[in-house]
Amino acid sequence: MLRLWRATINSWNGLNFAIRSEQAIRQELFALLLALPLAWLVGATAARRVELVAVVLLLLAIELLNTAIEKLADRLTTDHDPQIGHVKDIGSAAVGVALLILGLTWGSAIVERMGLL
Repeated sequence: MLRLWRATINSWNGLNFAIRSEQAIRQELFALLLALPLAWLVGATAARRVELVAVVLLLLAIELLNTAIEKLADRLTTDHDPQIGHVKDIGSAAVGVALLILGLTWGSAIVERMGLL
């Protein structure tokens, strides 16, 4: 139980640091706050509503991992390093893929709700 408590504290501390230091995290948390009520309007079923919120959480999780990679890379060196640049680009690509998944999921739910699918 103590291990679970410590892990929860570490997660909370990490999230707080990310919120304070990264605009993208703040924007995605705002998107999550919007997604919670909008999922009830857009989602035709309970499963679809959960899916709509889950893809926003997925985006947030990937953004947190990308932020961790960038913070670690910046800690290693402040000099321009092509390999570190590639690693950062890959993390950014992961966020881009998550955004694409989010857009497709929300788009299909909206089309479904409108009766076009």
